Amino acid sequence: MRPKPTIIDCDPGTDDAIALWLALGSPELDVKLVTVAGGNVGLAATTANARAVVGLTGRAVPVVAGAERSLLADFRAETAVHGADGLGGVRLPEGPPLAPGIAADAIRTVLRAADPDSVTVIGLGPVTNLALALATEPALLGRIAEIVLMSGAWSEGNITPAAEFNAWNDPEALAMLLGLDRPLAMATLDLTAQAFVTPELVSRLAQRQGGACWQAALGILRALPASKRFGHRGYPLHDPCAVAWAIDPGLFGARPAHAVVDLGAGPSRGRTVVDRWGRLGLAANHMLLEALDAPAFFDLLAERIAALP
Repeated sequence: MRPKPTIIDCDPGTDDAIALWLALGSPELDVKLVTVAGGNVGLAATTANARAVVGLTGRAVPVVAGAERSLLADFRAETAVHGADGLGGVRLPEGPPLAPGIAADAIRTVLRAADPDSVTVIGLGPVTNLALALATEPALLGRIAEIVLMSGAWSEGNITPAAEFNAWNDPEALAMLLGLDRPLAMATLDLTAQAFVTPELVSRLAQRQGGACWQAALGILRALPASKRFGHRGYPLHDPCAVAWAIDPGLFGARPAHAVVDLGAGPSRGRTVVDRWGRLGLAANHMLLEALDAPAFFDLLAERIAALP
């Protein structure tokens, strides 16, 4: 099967790094461009991290900087999870320099050169860059085969009681993407909780031999703090779930659903209200990823990243 031309927009971030390695190690995806926003940490750190992560693979994929704030406000970093450097203190060699330009322009350039219905767009952070690119040239929507996001939750949030981190950091941008007439899949917190990492799992994964990318990924998995939400037993690995859907949808159970984003200024801001059962009588605007074959997911993750340099 022909590899899918792919754009990845991210904010590395520990789990973004692992997601990028999974994408770059998978022949199903032809990663044309990596764009970066602030989010997990500030833009200076996320761009440095993206350059380093891509550089470690030896792949000549352009990395382009984008938004350092949301459409309406500043991003809020999450250094308690990702560390001040965004990679949990795992040191990587400095990567190649940033490609010139800004993310929204670079996204449009790739889409203009693409065939209709061909490009997979994966969003792993606040989707500000994607919103800016697509709002300003909507004719390019026809080049997109699917948008895949790690965003939202149908139950509780992880940055506020109501909201998931990426959705909360730019809810207006997420609402815009949900309003587009293109296939969109969403890996929410409820799904990524099934990609649960424990010390025992890391020990099992570490038995696999691999190159520098795999050793760095293992270092990140060891560095991530156990989550209070899960009784400090381990933590969910969010962003690689979105990449895994683009690689192999057979790992997932999914259903069409309708979602809206709370754009108010109160405590529910950024909440994704997901109608899984059609109670509102509205047409589905995304494919909701509901179930994950976690053993197969972690096998895929380890196989692909361990094969990288």
